[in-house]
Amino acid sequence: MTIKYLIVMCLVLLLPCLPAIASTQTEYFAVFMEGKKIGYAIQSRVAADGKVTTSEEVNIQVSRDGVPVSISTTATSIETADGKPLGFEAVQNLGLMVMNISGAVNKQGMVNMTITSTMGGEQKRTFKWPSGAVMAEGLRLQQLEKGLKEGLEYGAKLFDPGNIQAIEAKIHIGPKRNVDLLGRIVALTEVETVFKLPNAGEVVGTSYVDRDLRVQKNIVPMAGMQVEMVACAKEFAMSENDVLELIDKMFLSSPEPLDSIESAKSAIYHLRPTGQASTLTIPSSDNQSVQRLREGGVIVTVRPVAPQGGAKFPYEGRESSILEAMKPTRFVQSDHSEIIELANRAVGDTKDAAEAVKRIESFVSEYIENRSLSVGYASAAEVAASRVGDCSEFAVLTASMCRAVGIPARMVCGLVYVEDYPGRENMFGSHAWVEAYVGDRWIGLDATRAPNGFGAGYIALAIGNGEPADFFGMVSTLGYFNIEKVVVEK
Repeated sequence: MTIKYLIVMCLVLLLPCLPAIASTQTEYFAVFMEGKKIGYAIQSRVAADGKVTTSEEVNIQVSRDGVPVSISTTATSIETADGKPLGFEAVQNLGLMVMNISGAVNKQGMVNMTITSTMGGEQKRTFKWPSGAVMAEGLRLQQLEKGLKEGLEYGAKLFDPGNIQAIEAKIHIGPKRNVDLLGRIVALTEVETVFKLPNAGEVVGTSYVDRDLRVQKNIVPMAGMQVEMVACAKEFAMSENDVLELIDKMFLSSPEPLDSIESAKSAIYHLRPTGQASTLTIPSSDNQSVQRLREGGVIVTVRPVAPQGGAKFPYEGRESSILEAMKPTRFVQSDHSEIIELANRAVGDTKDAAEAVKRIESFVSEYIENRSLSVGYASAAEVAASRVGDCSEFAVLTASMCRAVGIPARMVCGLVYVEDYPGRENMFGSHAWVEAYVGDRWIGLDATRAPNGFGAGYIALAIGNGEPADFFGMVSTLGYFNIEKVVVEK
């Protein structure tokens, strides 16, 4: 799961904390993580024929348990000279799959969007442009109007092409500081941007800009680590990367061994914020309740819901949140012909929803033949074709197959107790699994660890539809707490 942090990191770095370029030119940045150079970013802005096209590309490479992984993302905004949205493009190379997103905004404010991927076919979608949302040029003009007076605060709504959503941001202009730019000390203005992410708390980015509003350094804390993007010469930005091993970032120590946790009735986890974290954003669900303590701690009680027989499918209710978990998305492609065929093959002749989801869980467990750490993040259609992936690929295929037969399903990411992993014992590892709606409850499924599957040793940190943005909730929480105490009910 750690590699999913990198996808989110790319998407965060693509968020326009401040426009980097005020004229037609290209600028280069080196990307650092834990003090090591892991990639580069390229920003460009071209103004011509009454249009402004702004692009940013981020490429990173790390190692996960000795396996190299490369991810690249590009976001492009197309606007009028006065900052009105005309269209956007995004390209995401997440390992095996390349996804292309393109959208055009018409005069009525409607967006016609097309999503294509190497294995997932084509998806089309129409939606209304978020009221008040701007992209890079609109934000640049807003910044020019506001200026860089210390103490100034204001809000902005930023449309993110990579995540296809508008994100609320609060911008605070700080003091001038002497900033180290790879050995050059330069006086720059500090700008803090707080991104309020849907269902995922906040991500705080700190930028250092010159008087022309060009970003010279950008810092984003993520999963207890620090990611930096520093302006530099093209030659250095594109130079060979260091090797950064991230396997240790996948684990969190357990305060004690948890024998037979997979068969326990419940587990109560006492979480304590660390470092600069003052609050933790932990979701509640049918399987997990959350109690917040005055001093900032959180008590999470995990009591797995047992699936009850007799519930039928497809779901015929009207609750909007559950209906949302029935729809195909760009990663959970439940309307894809191969997904439908696999789902029908897995379910067979059963009419019982509880039996159907357990059959899907077992089917996916056997279907994915190559449990590889080299995949960035694949869609369900790609997993169906390649039969390769780690926990998130197991989860995205499971969720997609559930939806394909009319059973609402959503993806969950968080922690799972691991008794033994090479070189480590009694740890919680980052993980992804699924919740399916059976009867009137969400039940946990985990094809990665079938037949034992979901149990009391799981702590959910984020719940969503399989979009990379869903991982924001996890990376803004994991790395910022310890597990102080665990009480297990056998």
